[in-house]
Amino acid sequence: MPKGKPEVVPDDGLTTRQRRNRPLLAVHTGTMKGKSTAAFGMALRAWNQGWSIGVFQFVKSAKWRIGEQAAFQALGELHASTGQGGPVEWHKMGEGWSWSRKKGTEEDHAASAREGWAEIRRRLAEQAHDFYVLDEFTYPLHWGWLDVAEVAAALRERPGRQHVVITGRNAPAELLDAADLVTEMTKVKHPMDTGQKGQRGIEW
Repeated sequence: MPKGKPEVVPDDGLTTRQRRNRPLLAVHTGTMKGKSTAAFGMALRAWNQGWSIGVFQFVKSAKWRIGEQAAFQALGELHASTGQGGPVEWHKMGEGWSWSRKKGTEEDHAASAREGWAEIRRRLAEQAHDFYVLDEFTYPLHWGWLDVAEVAAALRERPGRQHVVITGRNAPAELLDAADLVTEMTKVKHPMDTGQKGQRGIEW
């Protein structure tokens, strides 16, 4: 893609403008850090365009308050008071979805995941947001808590011009096939390799 220009222009009957404005389904996967960070960077651009932003986190504990959440909530307040940017909603999709699994059985977590996806699907049908971040959504798919084929079909068939970015490791093949943009984060080097743990301002 030299200078942002496609190497091939398909004979699909669409104008350049129509093709440029098609809604995208993006997946950020792979073993390395940066998947969510990249998604939130895209969400910042979307907010600046005045788009409605919906963030839905699937694995973060409801008690965690990450840096991006504070920043986006401040941007949502800025929009509400000045009209700048777009509205923002941020949802942690149920308490107990952290890696520690301190509360509930696996079936409890699976049921919560299904409820969370049902809410997202409802919003997609209503075209509630312009830009969705489904953070760490690959995990309930990978663990078999959600039907991958049903999710992929709903995302492919979503109405209007709704952009969706999904993050997380082990993205299933059917989700990758449905996506328009797939990025795999691979590790070359990491501070943890030399025993350094995560730190403020970098990991949260």
